[in-house]
Amino acid sequence: MAAKSETWTWFDGDWHEGNVLVAGPQTHAFWLGSSVFDGARAFEGVTPDLDRHCARLNRSAEALSLKPTRTVEEIMGLVGDGLSGSVQKRRLHPAHVLGGGRCGRGLLRAAQSRFDALFTLLYVAPMNAPKGFSITLSPFRRPSPETMPTQAKSGCLYPNNARMVMEARSRGFDNALVLDMLGNVAEAGSSNLFMVKDGVVKTPALNGTFLAGITRARTIELLRGAGVTVEETTLGVGDFMDADEVFSSGNNSKIVPINRIDARELQPGPMMFKARQLYWDWAHAKA
Repeated sequence: MAAKSETWTWFDGDWHEGNVLVAGPQTHAFWLGSSVFDGARAFEGVTPDLDRHCARLNRSAEALSLKPTRTVEEIMGLVGDGLSGSVQKRRLHPAHVLGGGRCGRGLLRAAQSRFDALFTLLYVAPMNAPKGFSITLSPFRRPSPETMPTQAKSGCLYPNNARMVMEARSRGFDNALVLDMLGNVAEAGSSNLFMVKDGVVKTPALNGTFLAGITRARTIELLRGAGVTVEETTLGVGDFMDADEVFSSGNNSKIVPINRIDARELQPGPMMFKARQLYWDWAHAKA
């Protein structure tokens, strides 16, 4: 987020201009990275799949054995309140943090704990142009469900994502091609991946090592609804290097092309443009 971006934070029963600190140094979230969050982009009066984002937020809390204190409908109401009036075209980040309790005690009491802080952050985040980005094979991998709470969208998982992206950028790439612990392609460092071969769209099958993206799911539904064959399957690096086109899906930029994988140059392809147009048409039909 840009340092000077317009920002509003709902916390402790009211809206505040700017960022509000809600996870101090003695909180469970600070010590264990147990904050969970989700994001939904509002653009041109539309907030696609807000219900799915809010539902995943609470599921992430439960994956960490914590109890949400607000329903999906209540969280959606807060977001809607924040977007009313002059607050438009913001990227939304509803989040929970657990306070009160240090590391060991917090872990022992997790099942009985609840989120005692919910904040909703609204800030201006211009949509990136769909010019695409480059990726390179990362030396780091996504953890398995036995080692981390991979089913949660939680702060504890994101240092690993950040080092993937930073390492890739140190070698002149924008992002990373990330494998799971078995050596299969999982995702990019900060978004989900699709590839196209002979008119068939393929995407890594959900195997518990990476988050099930909401924009990913919507893209699959829209393409299948338009008669396109989409396969969720096991894919290797060779599949992506041999693909006719590769594109990415995520909340921040929605659907954008991959224009380079290591030394291989790629061009935006017709399936990426089709998926992007289908998404735009669907989203604006919801307005």
